[in-house]
Amino acid sequence: MSSIRPSPAPTSASNSTSRRTATSRPRPGGWRRSRNYVELIIVDEAERLRPAALELLRDRYDRDDIALILIGMPGLEKQFSHYPQFYSRVGFAHQYRPLGQDELLFVLQRHWRSLGKTLDPEDFTDAQAIAAIARVTRGNFRLLERLIPQIQRVLKINELDTITNDVIEAAQSTLVIGVT
Repeated sequence: MSSIRPSPAPTSASNSTSRRTATSRPRPGGWRRSRNYVELIIVDEAERLRPAALELLRDRYDRDDIALILIGMPGLEKQFSHYPQFYSRVGFAHQYRPLGQDELLFVLQRHWRSLGKTLDPEDFTDAQAIAAIARVTRGNFRLLERLIPQIQRVLKINELDTITNDVIEAAQSTLVIGVT
């Protein structure tokens, strides 16, 4: 998953409306601009945007001096490179890496706690569950967050108290997981 944030809109000294101070009159549209607030637009699954939508976002970015965060699949920045007017405004691209073992344990401990359970990586059953979750999610946080409610569902339906490898496999079978 990538997150792309365009760079700040260029300012020029000749454009007096591009520079604002706390004492300047607020733009039409409200008091927020005069109090150091910025309008932020966040777009998820940005790789699905069509060229017309990208052009609308670029125009809004230029005219209204907004902040824009685009979130999408790896390769999003390469896709945008085909649109030079838009791509020239990209400030940086950040590639999220998979969760490491320590991060996965940190997240799982909180989920176990929310279920009224204690995660013990030294316990054989818990160690198997951790390994199964790591295998299924490959450290993908979004997938992990989709898997946990399914684990809860399987536990409830089957009136189980322990999260086992079988519970995780049953929970995984209910998910639609795309190829990465």
